[in-house]
Amino acid sequence: MSTYVLVHGAWHTGAELEPVAAHIRSAGHIVHLPTIRGNRPGDPKTTGLDEAIQSICDYFTEQDITDAILMGHSYGGMVITGVADRIPTRIRRLIYWNAFVPNNGECLNDMVPPQYVALFDAVAAERGDGSVVLPFPIWREAFINDADLATATRAYEVLNPHPNKTFTDAIKLRTNPAEMTIAKSYINCTEDTALPHGLPWHPRLSSKLGLFRLVQVPGSHELCFSEPARLAQAILDAGRD
Repeated sequence: MSTYVLVHGAWHTGAELEPVAAHIRSAGHIVHLPTIRGNRPGDPKTTGLDEAIQSICDYFTEQDITDAILMGHSYGGMVITGVADRIPTRIRRLIYWNAFVPNNGECLNDMVPPQYVALFDAVAAERGDGSVVLPFPIWREAFINDADLATATRAYEVLNPHPNKTFTDAIKLRTNPAEMTIAKSYINCTEDTALPHGLPWHPRLSSKLGLFRLVQVPGSHELCFSEPARLAQAILDAGRD
């Protein structure tokens, strides 16, 4: 039996990973699904990256979690990298699922196409509360392209506005991911076009991990909605010793 902590991506909460967690639990493991500060109901949308990272560190302390397999999805890669830097003795392995891999001083926006940065800035300016939302056409075509329209629509309706500051804040690390001694895995969904294939998740970002295990699986950026059982098996493959 292992302990998994699954950290969601931008616009999500931990609840959206519950169908994935159910499959992992059925294999006999413990699964935690925390929600990052900034995405919890009532959280200020001015939340920054440091606060987001600390919220997951605090969750580890509150739940007395040790020897964990810590997974981050997309933006969650920024968070789990910071967590691993702060509390490495509590983590057995890091899993990045189509996730950002930052080095010290990088922000998420450093790793996305310029048109995304411009979109986020424009949306944040229009909303005025520090948050950004993802337009449905981008969600439909680039993020959940392996699902039918009904599934894509239902999934979109549970998303929540995301703090833009977590995209623009530079991460502060003592150790870059490639130099971390924690074991690492990267799950790459092969039909994921949330980042264009000219600026791919793998190997462009995964290579920043140094030594890592690669698990490739068919599916989009939002496989948690379209095929949760398939994603759960990929996580188990990525997390095994």
